Amino acid sequence: MTFLPLSPPGETPRRVLTIAGSDSGGGAGIQADLRTFAMLGVHGLVAVTAVTVQNSLGVKGFHEIPLDVIAGQIEAVASDIGLQAAKTGMLASSEIIDTIADTWVGQGLAGSVPLVVDPVCASMHGDPLLHPSAVKSLREQLLPLATLVTPNLDEVRLLVGIDVVDAGTQRAAAEALHALGPRWALVKGGHLRSSPHSPDLLFDGTEFYEFDSPRIDTGHDHGAGDTLAAAVAAALAHGYSVPDAVAFGKNWVTECLRAAYPLGHGHGPVSPLFRLRA
Repeated sequence: MTFLPLSPPGETPRRVLTIAGSDSGGGAGIQADLRTFAMLGVHGLVAVTAVTVQNSLGVKGFHEIPLDVIAGQIEAVASDIGLQAAKTGMLASSEIIDTIADTWVGQGLAGSVPLVVDPVCASMHGDPLLHPSAVKSLREQLLPLATLVTPNLDEVRLLVGIDVVDAGTQRAAAEALHALGPRWALVKGGHLRSSPHSPDLLFDGTEFYEFDSPRIDTGHDHGAGDTLAAAVAAALAHGYSVPDAVAFGKNWVTECLRAAYPLGHGHGPVSPLFRLRA
């Protein structure tokens, strides 16, 4: 695949902010985001929203970061270092979501910095990572600020109440998601088991864009959603259009799935470390 351009040594690279939770097992969350950022040659900035207690078998618990600390992290990096794109992951509560939305607008980032919202609601093991009361804030406060929203099929069902089972329902879901306010909506098809491939569908309110890739047969796919959103954000930071950024991210996560490795006694992570051999 074609990678993003690397900045020359000594030159400041593009900066991308992840607003997400920490994964103590290192498979997902900000750890996965920073691995992809590093392998794609962008400088990762971090606003930690929660600290999880988890391993390859699941999430044992999490602790939310105080709201003023979350806002302060965003303000600190935006006012001094600057950023060319951002993505969100685990946001945990309505109060955290409202704080992020208010800070994003207050710092003048809305409309000027691309924002990829990965609406993380549960871990791959089904452990909840978002309080039920927070879904309303996600719909009403954050999605209208998003350049792109990237839910999996479980998250689609939670956000718009549509059970995606085929191409028709995938289109209906993309339309319903777009109606919530993001500029673009991507309905990921990795969990669409009726297809032998992994079909993703992007919608801008007028036109549909289809992205397909072979389904990688692996039980080690922890952090795939985070990795896709991080790669898309990195591409947007380099000035890619949204369709081109999604195509890049789709290719990137497919290669990371090919390189996935076992870890612990459960699900291992997707791996961007394949680029070290490229």
